[in-house]
Amino acid sequence: MSAFTAIILVCQLSTPPQACDETHAVDVISTQVENQFACLHGGQDVMARGALREGIGETLYIKTMCRKNAQAASLLQR
Repeated sequence: MSAFTAIILVCQLSTPPQACDETHAVDVISTQVENQFACLHGGQDVMARGALREGIGETLYIKTMCRKNAQAASLLQR
């Protein structure tokens, strides 16, 4: 069971980082990861293999968020 979900937001350079969220992103990709550290590496790996990689740094940027999965959170509280 993965404890976290990495949410990778692909936003236009014209979008301020604080406004880059699921509603304003050009693309939203999520992947299951085992820990918070993997959120960063998982996002880089997904984007390196993705079709949008050409625009990163030119017209797009990436913002990664890490969310604890509800099922994993309940297990950690026991």
